[in-house]
This record gives sequence, C-alpha cells and structure tokens, in this order.
Amino acid sequence: MAPGIPDFVPVRDSKRIQGPALVFRPAAWAAFVDGLKRGAV
Repeated sequence: MAPGIPDFVPVRDSKRIQGPALVFRPAAWAAFVDGLKRGAV
C-alpha cells in the first residue's frame, strides 16, 4: 500500500515494485481485508 492518497488505497505486488498498482476506495479495501480476516476470501 502507498500512503499519501487519502481518497484511494493503491495496492501493488511487492515482488513487482515497478509494476502497476490497483486502486481501491477505502470502504472496498476495508471490506476485502475484513473478508480475509473472516476467511471469506
């Protein structure tokens, strides 16, 4: 994740630092992380 972009959560593959970033709204990212924690994803 990259800090400093308050309206979006950019995410990129840590093994491909120069690769593209996917951009999520904070609510969508939070729902994804919550799903991971619950084992739903």
